[in-house]
Amino acid sequence: MITKRIIPCLDVRDGQVVKGVNFKELKNISSPVQLAQYYGKCGADELVFYDITASSDGRKIFTDILKETAKNVFIPLTVGGGINTVEDFDWVLKCGADKVSVNSGAIKTPDLIGQAAKRYGDQCVVLSVDVKRVDGVFRVFSKGGRVNTGLDAIEWIKRGVDSGAGEIVLNSIDTDGVKNGFDLEMLQKVCEVAKVPVIASGGAGKIEDFITLFKTLPKVDAGLAASIFHFGEVEITDLKKQMLQNGIPARI
Repeated sequence: MITKRIIPCLDVRDGQVVKGVNFKELKNISSPVQLAQYYGKCGADELVFYDITASSDGRKIFTDILKETAKNVFIPLTVGGGINTVEDFDWVLKCGADKVSVNSGAIKTPDLIGQAAKRYGDQCVVLSVDVKRVDGVFRVFSKGGRVNTGLDAIEWIKRGVDSGAGEIVLNSIDTDGVKNGFDLEMLQKVCEVAKVPVIASGGAGKIEDFITLFKTLPKVDAGLAASIFHFGEVEITDLKKQMLQNGIPARI
């Protein structure tokens, strides 16, 4: 059985890792390079870096932070934020990323997913989707969760996979930072249409939330979280030990 991945997420703004609730009230936490090095040593399977204001600010993603992290961290690194062209993919990969996450850029230019997959391979293309319930419908939001695109999230994800996205990161805005557990209903709908790995993001508050996630939705490949790891509320080694005790495959 394939091991389930545990992935810390570093949301970066103005050179600092930040965290908020429901994508709002962001607070500075730490240096991204130092935090990435810490996770590289304590059992994280991968890291995700998001430059969370690159799209809304209309600028390129951070460069120095990415290069420094890639030099010092030796687990797979996914990077996103401000990815709008195939050239952006090329640039981020050359800076040291293993995979590139696209969100608002794919909404603006849907062909971007297919173009990047054709040039670099599906395994390099991650479709990150920020989703919130609006009148009972899962809607896609862009610009760091600020703008309701009106897109049906399930249809958008299916389209992205069909276009060549090799992985889906589902960010539930409804559960982000709330720490009451992952959005199982939303994830179930995504797993039904996505034939590629699905990463659950938003809502983890304790070890049991990961156990519930993987036992309830065995198709989910990874659990992503931020504040519970950043603030030491959950140690990754302890999490993985409990996963193994519950029959969930994990890399120790």
